[in-house]
Amino acid sequence: MPPATSPVGTRTLGRDGLTVSAQGLGCMGMSQMYGAADRTESIATVHRALELGVTLLDTSDVYGSGHNEELVGEAIAGRRDGVQLATKFSLSRTPDGGVRIDGRPENVRACAEASLRRLRVEVIDLYYQHRVDPRVPIEDTVGAMAELVAEGKVRHLGLSEASAASIRRAVAVHPIAALQSEWSLWTRDLEVHGAGRDTVLGVAREHGIGIVPFSPLGRGFLTGAIRSPEDFGEDDWRRGHPRFTGEAFTANLRLVDAVRALAQERGVTAGQLALAWVLAQGEDVVPIPGTKRRAYLEENVAAAAVELSAEDLARLDAIAPPGAAAGGRYVDSSYAYGDSPER
Repeated sequence: MPPATSPVGTRTLGRDGLTVSAQGLGCMGMSQMYGAADRTESIATVHRALELGVTLLDTSDVYGSGHNEELVGEAIAGRRDGVQLATKFSLSRTPDGGVRIDGRPENVRACAEASLRRLRVEVIDLYYQHRVDPRVPIEDTVGAMAELVAEGKVRHLGLSEASAASIRRAVAVHPIAALQSEWSLWTRDLEVHGAGRDTVLGVAREHGIGIVPFSPLGRGFLTGAIRSPEDFGEDDWRRGHPRFTGEAFTANLRLVDAVRALAQERGVTAGQLALAWVLAQGEDVVPIPGTKRRAYLEENVAAAAVELSAEDLARLDAIAPPGAAAGGRYVDSSYAYGDSPER
């Protein structure tokens, strides 16, 4: 549990009552995607997060092909009781640099056992299917995940980037505590895929599933610190991202500048305002901004103290309504959802 003096506070995911810090720490960037990371600083960032009451740590077996789980396991050694540990399975790298989705029951168990070893723990608090495998009935996958709960190897189950239809089918097998999906001022797909209560967000809430937004800062763009594509290092995957290239970059920069202008009025950073917007979307929402540096972590934690008025929220909705961002979410759009939102 977070310390009593934590500025972050706690929220509950799922009807079975998984209590976590109201803001988590996404650990992926410590192992891949956003350029080189310093192992010592990464571990120090995890330790600082725990000191500040950010106790939900999010990783996956695919991040750095296992490296990230090993790093997180090292960082939480001797601190396990103060951590809510989330990891994922079903994605793996192919020899040509692509991504494979595997939701077969036998893969569920093999991946879980490997994650437990790398993390050096006996139980995973929140175990996600990273992407739904369209070739395997989700009932079979979740059934295998439920067996891990029965065996005491996993406490709660989650889905990542699942469609409304898949969520409904999954909860018929076992309670789902959390849905992890991208959600921010420039990615509002959760709110618009479907109609009315049949949006992904509506269906998740219908079943009491907590929402865990990843990339709540728009992959760092909503902080306002990125002014040119040249700001990315050579090994930063954003250099080829549809939203960070060509005309899309220029269009999205105007959106960011509008967020930054409002943030200046409020006396906060653009990133803090963007993160506060996500936190304001409901008590069932627990964003997991990722960082590999203590300074950015501390800035993110300070967003917990930013209170947005109805006028602030209305202005942000006007600045960044659903669909406002230019460019797709991924180079390969099929990676966004393992199953299509229409399934």
